[in-house]
Amino acid sequence: MEPIIVIVGFLGAGKTTILKRLIQDHLEQGWNPCMILNDYENAHLDAQQFLDFLEPSQVQALSGSCICCTGVFDLRNQLNSIPHREGGITFVEANGTTDAATLMEFIGVGLNDHFLPPVQISVVDCRNWQNRSFYNELEANQVQVSSLVILNHTKGISSERVSEVTKHILELNPKAIIKTWGDFESKNLLGIQPSINTPKKFDHLKSHWSSCSVDLPDPLLSRHLNKIVESLPDSILRVKGCTRLDQELEYSYFEKTPASTKIKIRPHSGFLATGPKLLVIGPGSDPSLIQQIVAKELTS
Repeated sequence: MEPIIVIVGFLGAGKTTILKRLIQDHLEQGWNPCMILNDYENAHLDAQQFLDFLEPSQVQALSGSCICCTGVFDLRNQLNSIPHREGGITFVEANGTTDAATLMEFIGVGLNDHFLPPVQISVVDCRNWQNRSFYNELEANQVQVSSLVILNHTKGISSERVSEVTKHILELNPKAIIKTWGDFESKNLLGIQPSINTPKKFDHLKSHWSSCSVDLPDPLLSRHLNKIVESLPDSILRVKGCTRLDQELEYSYFEKTPASTKIKIRPHSGFLATGPKLLVIGPGSDPSLIQQIVAKELTS
C-alpha cells in the first residue's frame, strides 16, 4: 500500500526544503514519488521547481483552496487521481496557514484503497517559534497531530532555545517524535504511524487568510523589485513571484518569508504559464493597493 506524507508548518518554516530532501532521498532509495503542493495563489510556481528531478506527471499543484475545509475535496480528488504504481509514495505540502488538525481529520476519508492512512510532519522554525503574536495559536495548532516534528533553522541559536522549543512542543503533543534537520533520516520515515494525539480546540477561521496576485513588467529591474517589496504593508507575511530581472534572458523565481530580511532569488524551472506575477499572502492583500505600489515604485 502507498504511504501519504503530509507536510505542514508556518510560512517560511522550510516545508519546501524538507519536501525536496524527502523526494530526492526516496528517489535514491528506489521509490516512485508523486507530490501535491498547495498554496494560496499560483501554486505551480513553487511546484515547477521540482521538475529538475521529477517528471511533470509526478507533480501537481493546488491553488486557491483551503485544503483543511472546502479544499479537502479537491485535494482528495487529486490524490485519488494518482495511479497505483510499484514503489509509490505521495507527498502533500500544505500552505503555511493550514489548520493542520482539521486537515488530518478529513483528508483520509474517501481515499482509494491502495493508500495507507496519511501521516503528518510539521516543520518548525526554531528562531520564531511562538514569537508570532496573533499567529502563535495557529503555529501551535500545526504540531498537535503531527507524528514527526522537524526543528529547522537551529543554526545560530542556543541549545537552550532548542530545548525550550522541544519542551513546549511536547506539552502540546506528548507523542510526537522530534528531530532536528541534522538528526532526521528519511529512511526512518515509513516506520512512523499516524498521530493519535487529541488537539486543543482551534478557531478554524484564524487559518483563513487573504491573498492576491498582480502582473509584473517583463523584464523588471532588481532595484524596482526591492522597492516594491519594501513598500508592501507590514501585514503581508509572504511574497513570491516570477519575472525576468535586469538584462537576464531566463526567468527568476523570488520569495520573501517572515523569517527572512532579504529577497531570495533562484532560476525558474518550467514554463511560465501565467506570465510574470507578484503574489502576496496575508491581511491587506488588496489587488488595487498592490497594483498602486507596483506602479509607484516603477517610476521612482
